[in-house]
Amino acid sequence: MPNVLILGGRAPVAADHARRFAHQGWTVYIADSIPCRISGWSYAVRATIRLAPPRFDPAAFIAGLSRAIKTYSIDLIIPTCEEVFFLSRYRSALPTSCRVAADDFDKLRMLHSKWDFQNLARECGGNAPVSAVVRTLAEAREWANGAPIVLKPEFSRFGVHVQLYPSGIPANAPELAEQGRWVAQRYCQGRELCSYSIADKGRLLAHAVYLPKYRLQLSASYYFDHYVSPAIYEFAEAFVDRLQFTGQISFDWIDAGDGQPAVIECNPRAISGLHLFSMQDAVPSALTGEATACTVPSKIRAGMIAPIMLTSGLAHALGSGGLSEWLHDYRRADDVITADRDYGTVIGAAADIGSYLRMALRQRCTMREAATRDIEWDGELLSQV
Repeated sequence: MPNVLILGGRAPVAADHARRFAHQGWTVYIADSIPCRISGWSYAVRATIRLAPPRFDPAAFIAGLSRAIKTYSIDLIIPTCEEVFFLSRYRSALPTSCRVAADDFDKLRMLHSKWDFQNLARECGGNAPVSAVVRTLAEAREWANGAPIVLKPEFSRFGVHVQLYPSGIPANAPELAEQGRWVAQRYCQGRELCSYSIADKGRLLAHAVYLPKYRLQLSASYYFDHYVSPAIYEFAEAFVDRLQFTGQISFDWIDAGDGQPAVIECNPRAISGLHLFSMQDAVPSALTGEATACTVPSKIRAGMIAPIMLTSGLAHALGSGGLSEWLHDYRRADDVITADRDYGTVIGAAADIGSYLRMALRQRCTMREAATRDIEWDGELLSQV
């Protein structure tokens, strides 16, 4: 029986990977540098491994991974969050007997850069919006010349620090924060979409697209509605072939309804599109590179994070007069946290939230920062370990 080690156990997608691998005959281990009971308490997981924080102690992080590979005879490592950058940077220090489902560091850096990615996406027919690099609000204002614009740090995540100006930059707009280079992008009006893919040496082996119908403000979605877009499929296929890419890769899109969706940015990691696949779908085979064709989700029901849908989602529906639509959407979706009757994950998620709250109070930061700052990478130089 093969053994898989799934990193970033704090993420719901880690629990999703764990269940599917276990269902298809793998022994599953979870690892992370902060509490990750949302996946660690899943019925699918044999053991949880605590690692050093890769951002703050990469040498200890990679040494811990090496020990885990040897101790548990790991055949495959799957990153799910931004620890992928550190894993890729230092993979040469790991035992060569273990497959790492991630590409070379230089490729990942290019994809993580919102500026470098835009240039590459245009070459692959991604209809990326016109963009420019700026460092100050004055530079952005001069470039935009009154047109609608989006401003975002070159390296960022979850929509943090993004400034949307659909009517142009107002006179009282705040100055850009000290986040290094910023990318100014023409504002695109339309439907937001997200795609998730798995590739091996340039072959597209799994692919899903979803509509993030319910979101926490401008940040993460908690409702994942199936969406079919031949144009997005064709771009993903051409893009991974052009880069000869291996691993998980995700794109954000704006679809104006003209048949040519605009690709906005790339995340070379897992996102919630994974939740659209069933337990039987050949995602594990895609991640090992053994699949012979591209897998698409075989189930048709939407996915949702039910606890958020029942709290923030319901509150928003009541306040906006959309209760009937909310109820319809709730009934046609499955909870991705307790999928396959995995009830330990929802208890683990509640325990993790308590841990993140204590971390946030101790570190004097937000809960989101407490839950991600140890794996974030913003383009800085990563030295040898």
